[in-house]
Amino acid sequence: MTQRVNLAVVGAGLIGKRHIQHVLAEPSAQLSAVVDPAPVGETIAKEAGVKWFPNFADMIAADRPDGIIVATPNPAHVQNGLEAVEAGVPALIEKPIADDIISGEKLIAAAEAKGVPLLTGHHRRHNPMMQKVKEIIESGKLGRVLVVNAMFWLFKPDDYFDISWRRERGAGPVFLNLIHDVDNLRYLLGDVAAVQARESNAVRRNAVEETAVILIEFKNGVLGTATVSDAVVAPWSWEMTSGENPAYPKTEQSCYMIGGTHGSLAVPSLEVWRNPGKRSWWEPFDQTRIEVDDEDPLVLQIRQFCKVIRGDEPPLVSGREGLETLRVIDAVKRSAATGERIELN
Repeated sequence: MTQRVNLAVVGAGLIGKRHIQHVLAEPSAQLSAVVDPAPVGETIAKEAGVKWFPNFADMIAADRPDGIIVATPNPAHVQNGLEAVEAGVPALIEKPIADDIISGEKLIAAAEAKGVPLLTGHHRRHNPMMQKVKEIIESGKLGRVLVVNAMFWLFKPDDYFDISWRRERGAGPVFLNLIHDVDNLRYLLGDVAAVQARESNAVRRNAVEETAVILIEFKNGVLGTATVSDAVVAPWSWEMTSGENPAYPKTEQSCYMIGGTHGSLAVPSLEVWRNPGKRSWWEPFDQTRIEVDDEDPLVLQIRQFCKVIRGDEPPLVSGREGLETLRVIDAVKRSAATGERIELN
């Protein structure tokens, strides 16, 4: 049997705790340490029966893991990533890979120069349903894909905003939520050429948007729209439709619509709509619902990280891929601020 990969989790907050539980349950991995300066980190490490360290430097001096999962607050991602690169330790870094483009480029350049694998925690790409969507698109079943519509519509209750940073610049559904959807769309349809966006904070009047609309131009000619709001009561979001996180009620709705010259696809329901004969608005539809295995993408992400560490396969979501998704979000924010169409290099 292949030897298990020793993984340390840096950051024992909400997502860090989920990673810790998944590593403990994963046959190909072994939790070696929890790194977190807070007392809760020490408690969690003790409960898991592993070593606890207050910081990366103390851990690497005492017990070098095969890889680390970085689940610290966003502003610490680059620093933690650079520490891992300097030590030659592969790192899976929660999204966003960085708070800004310049520091993200610095981290990616350092990792590539030293040949240290960096992965970004855009775990949705690992979902078997997403893999099936990509397979359907690439099979040609839809013909040439021309258009996509993505929705993130839900309501965050008032007490969500009791935590002050959620009301301040750098938060908001574009940066916190849309980044996942943009990564999904990039994975399915390729790189983005340009965006144009508008934002509103008409209801809560916080310093961040609560609603945004975005026009997306992909390099392959596909045109897309993304609408985002955390101030509407609605079922049309990945959270409410995918069943990926049991904390959210699952509906039988869809949040993405992908249209091609020979058919269209609803995601995540995997409903394919085609004309059985002649393609025409007068003709009836053939509707097919494609089944797919239901597996937790966070589990599959850790499993793939272990394979990357062993050298068995390249990352599904590399650090550079995470940076490219961040570039799109940065362009969206700049467009909303200036009203201009922003081209990406």
